[in-house]
Amino acid sequence: MKHSIRIKFAAVFISLFATATCLVLLINHFWLPQYYEHDKMETLKECKEKLETAKDVTQISNGIVQFCGINNLSLAVTDERLSTLYTIANGTEGKMLPGKIFGYYSGEDSGTKEVLLQEENYVIQKTTDMFSQISYMEIWGQLNNKNYFIVRTPMESIRDSAAISNRFYLYVGLGMALAGAVLAWLVTGRMTRPLRELTALSRKMAELDFDTRYTSGGKDEIGVLGCNFNRMSEQLEHTISELKTANNQLQRDIRQKTEIDEMRKEFLANVSHELKTPIALIQGYAEGLQDNITEDAESRQFYCDVIVDEANKMNRLVQKLLTLNQLEFGTDQVVMERFDLAAVIRGVTESSRILIEQKEAKIQLQLEESIPVWGDEFKVEQVITNYLTNGLNHLDGERILTISCTHEGGQVRTSVFNTGSPIPEEDLEKIWVKFYKVDKARTRAYGGSGIGLSIVKAIMESMNQEYGVRNREDGVEFWFTLEEKE
Repeated sequence: MKHSIRIKFAAVFISLFATATCLVLLINHFWLPQYYEHDKMETLKECKEKLETAKDVTQISNGIVQFCGINNLSLAVTDERLSTLYTIANGTEGKMLPGKIFGYYSGEDSGTKEVLLQEENYVIQKTTDMFSQISYMEIWGQLNNKNYFIVRTPMESIRDSAAISNRFYLYVGLGMALAGAVLAWLVTGRMTRPLRELTALSRKMAELDFDTRYTSGGKDEIGVLGCNFNRMSEQLEHTISELKTANNQLQRDIRQKTEIDEMRKEFLANVSHELKTPIALIQGYAEGLQDNITEDAESRQFYCDVIVDEANKMNRLVQKLLTLNQLEFGTDQVVMERFDLAAVIRGVTESSRILIEQKEAKIQLQLEESIPVWGDEFKVEQVITNYLTNGLNHLDGERILTISCTHEGGQVRTSVFNTGSPIPEEDLEKIWVKFYKVDKARTRAYGGSGIGLSIVKAIMESMNQEYGVRNREDGVEFWFTLEEKE
């Protein structure tokens, strides 16, 4: 990820560490020598104070000798006539230091000098030896006992110490920077893992996928945020379901407002026409029984069977009409929810097993294990049942009925195909009209009312989804679409 928080955290950590290392190096380079000079000045002053405590040369203690050895100091003490009384130095330097005192007091010393501090009875300065080109820091002057003294330490040790210190900090800093980078990468990875999970969760929610949940847990602010994300996901899913339901209802109300009067007129006309035949049959056979047209018990039973059969057809017709009326007039509310379409299809085929066997049909299901979709599960089941029943009633040839589902641009297309004779092209658009029958004699034979496909039309339009029919080379395919759950 181009702008990963993990990378930013690691970069900030490494940058801070590198900055700190650079600051240490700069401080060492510019201020460490000054600090060393100040420290050496204090050391030289301390050495002078120790010399002041000695009343004469015989009282210079081993402590002074040890102090000079520890701090790399050389010293010489002379009397008022500049005769050497005591030295702590190497051979050549021990002979040269008393001469330095004489040269400073007489003004004959020609070496380079930089006075750092000048008091009444002593001077602290930096000098450079003309022959060795070694720089020293010196303190010289007169003690309270009138003796003269000089104490000095080489400056090269200061520079060397600063350089060594800088190299040491550089190497250590590079090593620690590398180790810190690895540690920062691991630590920031652990710290940002919940944030990465929340990012993925928000992306899923933006795509209306509310199945994913925050699982990292924790009681800190990120953990609380993750729990809030989970609650928000549940609430959004519920809200979207309600909005889809409300949207469908609104669209239906708009359509129904302009269509309701025409639908009432058409409904009454079709019902009157469809009930005319069964009522006439029932009336005719009932009058025959009443007039004792036949005294044969078998014939009377036939008359009664016809009356019962026609009454059942009227009952089924009335039930379908009530269902269709509820759909078209909006009294049967559509509830949009997520459900498994594959499970519904398998349930319909299983419940229709007896009818399938009676029709000697061969059922083929071309389905995935699970197909999540949006829709009214109960009404979609009605659509599949009507398509299946219609296909079984028009089977011919190889007597194969195939139900399949395919994914097309965020939609799931469900097809119910049956082998048999095609529907005449001029009738393809009319089969969705209430009470329309392509083959009235055949429809009458199996008790069809011409309402099943009208119910399919009303259901699919109530969910604002597409439906249709097309002829194929060896049969007829009915189909409908549902919104795929991503």
